[in-house]
Amino acid sequence: MTSPDVSRVDFPKAAPKVYRALIALDAAASEGLEPTLVELVRIRASQLNGCAYCVHMHTTDARKAGESEERLNLVAVWQEAGAFFTERERAVLALTEAVTLLPRAGVPDDVYRRAAAHFDEASIAQLIASILAINAWNRLAVSTGRVPGDD
Repeated sequence: MTSPDVSRVDFPKAAPKVYRALIALDAAASEGLEPTLVELVRIRASQLNGCAYCVHMHTTDARKAGESEERLNLVAVWQEAGAFFTERERAVLALTEAVTLLPRAGVPDDVYRRAAAHFDEASIAQLIASILAINAWNRLAVSTGRVPGDD
């Protein structure tokens, strides 16, 4: 938890090359994927990482991309949300959780197979890259004390 008396680094100013590289990774990772699917990935990983800044940003972006309030309210409990998410979206959310939480044994085969049933190899690579990118953004925002409304 951040404290108002502890100044945090202004990352874009202090490490501009790294910051621009992260922006480039994020853009490249989401190429070819539907914007609402990418936002589901970003929202779920941000929830798991406790990044309020990114949850706020990506729920806002998801709304702009046409996502419903009803579905946004259920992302955190997608496994219990029944038909609100397609099997394809559920596979992506499961992959997001597995890559974000990364158990010692790695991403379980059943989670990978579930995603592979809906996406070709190139799309799975893009999804994994998107998950990696949002995890990097979450860690950056949390470690530098970003909170919703900082923009």
